[in-house]
Amino acid sequence: MRVLVTGGSGRLGRSVVTVLASRGHDVTSVDTAEHPWPEGITSAVCDLLDRDARAELFDRTAPEAVVHLAGIAVPFARPDAETLRVNTVLAWEVLSAAVAAGARSAVAASSPTVYGYNTPSWRPHYLPLDEDHPVAPWHAYGLSKAVVEETVRTLARTADTCVLSAVRPGYVVSPEEWRGATTQQGHTIRERLDDPALAAGSLFNYVDAHDAAELFALIVEHPEQVPSGTVYNAVAPDPLSEGPVDAHLARLHPTTAEHAPALADGRAVFSSERARNDLGWLPKRTWRDHLDQPERI
Repeated sequence: MRVLVTGGSGRLGRSVVTVLASRGHDVTSVDTAEHPWPEGITSAVCDLLDRDARAELFDRTAPEAVVHLAGIAVPFARPDAETLRVNTVLAWEVLSAAVAAGARSAVAASSPTVYGYNTPSWRPHYLPLDEDHPVAPWHAYGLSKAVVEETVRTLARTADTCVLSAVRPGYVVSPEEWRGATTQQGHTIRERLDDPALAAGSLFNYVDAHDAAELFALIVEHPEQVPSGTVYNAVAPDPLSEGPVDAHLARLHPTTAEHAPALADGRAVFSSERARNDLGWLPKRTWRDHLDQPERI
């Protein structure tokens, strides 16, 4: 299958491109700068906000599936108005182009930040958080991802031949980060485990980049199993915590105390059961097996 991946050289994108290519797909990775991919993966340079360049790219690649990862990747990395404009316009233009090009599947990256945690007033309706839980973004990045999800639903209402969906990858851990490299927040996974306050910012969630990539692959390979307009959480089933997360959660996010006991059995704060039920996706990589942990004296 011809698959176009936008933002393919990013932290998650590298794994998505690699996994799709390993499964036999003809993958084109598009970014604003050249990336040195191995033989068998095509690299394309394109400003996806440029209408003519975008049209030429879709005409040339004729994608049968599109994985849209491009955009401003973290909160507060750019001015709020820029984050909102870039992420929302990119999603509309790329997903609309996928439909117009005749792609059978188009899936966009969203984010768990749409739930709106990390404010003193945020109070979950229940735990764990599934895709039916209300969203309440409080910053421009989270709002941009909520708009991405609504874009998916909007286009799905009139797209007869293209199945559209969105995925909320958790705190993505790349291969080098399992080996001790610093994460996007400037500290290591080991440090996030040693200091629960660091992991509390993302409600102790994580997902291995390869596992998340496999969900994107399943979506583009099996569009008949995806109700168009669906949103999927993509989070490991256990928390980034050395033990059940209920006490940490109640202490560091006091407004969750009413529902935190539901996680005393070791479950994560987020549920990805929808992806398991629809597509059989089950993350295999846990920090307990993949984190390089030096011996402690």
